[in-house]
Amino acid sequence: MTEGIHEYKTKGTCARKITFEIANGTVHNIQFDGGCNGNLKMVSKLLEGMTPAEIAQKCGGNICGQRNTSCADQLARAMQEL
Repeated sequence: MTEGIHEYKTKGTCARKITFEIANGTVHNIQFDGGCNGNLKMVSKLLEGMTPAEIAQKCGGNICGQRNTSCADQLARAMQEL
């Protein structure tokens, strides 16, 4: 797992990209560019300090409306790519 700031370009969601930092094996400063601002700020707060594996497990498979993905699911996919 690479420490530092990461950027993930989303697919199929209102958010266009997700940025986050990995420090000491945990995720910090998750920020969504676009999407449902209030909801995504809360998602970021709730996931602060978790490991990528924990985030992938909690957020993976979540869908939004008729889409087969969501902003949270896209974050899980970003964590799996690490």
